[in-house]
Amino acid sequence: MNIPAVLPCCYSRLQCSPSITPPTHFLRFVIRKKRSVVCRLSDNNKEDDSVQDDNNSHQDNDQPLENTSLENNDGPQLNEQTGVERGLKQDGTNVQVASGSPLPGVKVLIFFLLLILFPKQPQQLDESIRIPKETVEILRNQVFSFDTFFVTSEEPYEGGVLFKGNLRGQAAKTYEKVSKRMKEKLGDDYKLFLLINPEDDKPVAVVVPRMTLQPETTAVPEWFAAGAFGLVTVFTLLLRNVPALQSNLLSVFDNLDLLKDGLPGALITAFLLGVHEVCHRLVATEVGIKLGIPYFVPSWQIGCFGAITRILNVVPNREDLLKVAAAGPLAGFSVGFILLLSGFILPPSDGIGIIVDPSVFHESFLAGGTAKLLLGDVLQEGSPISVNPLVIWAWAGLVINAINSIPAGELDGGRIAFAMWGRKASARLSALSIGLLGISSLFNDVAFYWLVLIFFLQRGPIAPLSEELTHPQNKYMALGVVVLFLGLLVCLPYPFPFSNQPAL
Repeated sequence: MNIPAVLPCCYSRLQCSPSITPPTHFLRFVIRKKRSVVCRLSDNNKEDDSVQDDNNSHQDNDQPLENTSLENNDGPQLNEQTGVERGLKQDGTNVQVASGSPLPGVKVLIFFLLLILFPKQPQQLDESIRIPKETVEILRNQVFSFDTFFVTSEEPYEGGVLFKGNLRGQAAKTYEKVSKRMKEKLGDDYKLFLLINPEDDKPVAVVVPRMTLQPETTAVPEWFAAGAFGLVTVFTLLLRNVPALQSNLLSVFDNLDLLKDGLPGALITAFLLGVHEVCHRLVATEVGIKLGIPYFVPSWQIGCFGAITRILNVVPNREDLLKVAAAGPLAGFSVGFILLLSGFILPPSDGIGIIVDPSVFHESFLAGGTAKLLLGDVLQEGSPISVNPLVIWAWAGLVINAINSIPAGELDGGRIAFAMWGRKASARLSALSIGLLGISSLFNDVAFYWLVLIFFLQRGPIAPLSEELTHPQNKYMALGVVVLFLGLLVCLPYPFPFSNQPAL
């Protein structure tokens, strides 16, 4: 995978990895030993608090976790279960589940290597907030039923309950029926998830009290963090488009007037970033998904590594996630390709343009193929040519979207893969993509820093959706495949030599 360092900017929708600052009470399915599902829960239905605390201490110290075992896991730790990050308002009227890094709690070593997160203030699970035994019986006998989800067993689940059983009928209709019954019987006090058990790939239902999903406290106000990120990103975008200043960063402060030379390229890149982000938000609004403030990540190498944007509520289903994830890259690829074509067709405004060696077009199959198609025999190995700078800026836009479309972690490509093929398949594809990116990083410094950002900021997992069983419609699956394919065309090198024959 090639990521050309010649380009001025890159973009991706990063999400912070919980390995840096784990969100409190983040429910996630995980496989431990023998592919067993480990449920970290507080079991007050079977044991009193003292016995439970004693059991927890033994499990934490020496004892291996049993299959489908339960334990209480308080504090600011990440619950390795279903991937539901806590973020509900206390009144239960608005689901606010943040996916990935909240980033108001981020301390940044701007310009160069990584984002360093402030430690968040720990939040404790209120031990009094648990589903009573009587409510569990109502859920089992009155909410779930033989015509929706026939319960065979249940287990305590972090103050909630995990139900195993047999799904009857279509998952989407079942979720709608069960949710309606639960609201009629119990009001809005509980949240239902219909997920896949990674142990046996069978459906499970998870019910948790909304009150257990507490919003996270952050060290820095959102507006302040986003503004700081934005200001530094503006500077690095300008800097990246002024090659004369890149060899000596300290000379920038003595030659600030030269930064204005990078304004056209910075504006084009900012426009492409804006198109990408706006299209995400337009589609998200249409399907009822709330997005947080974008945090643009500056890069001294390529100007910008993209924007980190939170998903603030629980995504209803995989199709809605696919729509939102694919909207930004599709718009960015479209605009970027139009600008690329315009750059090859239109002459430079100053009559000179930018002198480049044709070998640079070997960095991208899409850019190299387009150059060969439009320039023909003018494009010869070893013979520098003059191109409109719009070509370079448009290429940057394509790289922005290509990096964003890598099917890894919580990038747009990772979300697309998850929405199309499910959690288990997307996790394997993510590991493969990160491995290939790691190989590329041995030869490309941009790929190396991108790999570092992915590893530390958005390895995942993607927070669980309300209903994860239903596949998207074929037309949306096709859009997802197009995004992934275009990303490959941009990142893969152009392997064919350009003509060495003189132009007629």
